[in-house]
Amino acid sequence: MPAATRTARRSPPAVAVLVIDGVRLLDVTGPLEVFDVATTLGAPYDVVVCSPDGDDVRASSGLRIGVDRAVADVGEVDTLVVPGGEFLVAAAPPDALLDGVRALAAGARRVTSVCAGSFALAEAGLLDGRRATTHWRHTATLARRYPAVEVDEESIYVRDGDLLTSAGVTAGIDLALALVEEDAGDEIAHAVARDLVVFMRRFGEQPQLSVPSRTLRARRRSLAALCDTIAADPAADHSVPMLALRAGMSVRHLGRTFRQEVGCTPAEYVAAVRLEAAVNLLRGGETLAAAARRAGLGSEQTLRRRLRTRPADPVPAHD
Repeated sequence: MPAATRTARRSPPAVAVLVIDGVRLLDVTGPLEVFDVATTLGAPYDVVVCSPDGDDVRASSGLRIGVDRAVADVGEVDTLVVPGGEFLVAAAPPDALLDGVRALAAGARRVTSVCAGSFALAEAGLLDGRRATTHWRHTATLARRYPAVEVDEESIYVRDGDLLTSAGVTAGIDLALALVEEDAGDEIAHAVARDLVVFMRRFGEQPQLSVPSRTLRARRRSLAALCDTIAADPAADHSVPMLALRAGMSVRHLGRTFRQEVGCTPAEYVAAVRLEAAVNLLRGGETLAAAARRAGLGSEQTLRRRLRTRPADPVPAHD
């Protein structure tokens, strides 16, 4: 990649998305949607979808992806996006893909990957001595296969200088939003997130799995709906009596059933979701008072106390 002193850059920024047969569709379309919405909101991007030979490719889902041009015809780009696919984990990335990665990365200001795309960057030697991440199911494999890479097993995305790698699938949206924020500012990035109905922008240091994702999914439909309601609006009235009323259970029965199916008490679950929401808001630039209010924690003092005393993982995790 070029030295940091390089300033000659096309406007709007040129983005190349490098695809190959077997790519995961959402790894491609997630970032594309972010760049497209940013363009409609006044922060234009010049996006090209390319493949090693210029031929269309077929995603792992079977859908055909139209390709604009071959790697050799792309020229210099501002940002390279390398989507992933399970084939990159199962075996060494194909030479044609690696050649394309190296060719496009050589002139790019930023090189990024989504999900298992980090395996292609690592195989190309771009991640040696750098921090990186990938889908949580594959972090151990990435670390074992490429010991020169410092693998972050937790973060949604990791930035190490001009290299950005993201976790699985929808994390590509978070990564692309971070790129838009860097290029066009926080206001545009927030507007894009709202347009895409992204409930809350996630930041790189956040864990790949949220509280609802880490806990057991309740088998009872009423409890599953209850958990979804808590996560969707942490600041609402989620007192145990109110939760019991919504679930159509007694307080005692709710407590017993919730612990059996989710792995913690209703109050513990609400507290964990609210604290996670507050931390995410703080990472997004909110003040302590605003984060506490929006997350349902009430006061700045309560949030400060919860931050000081929070355990490493407030609710039990389950695969």
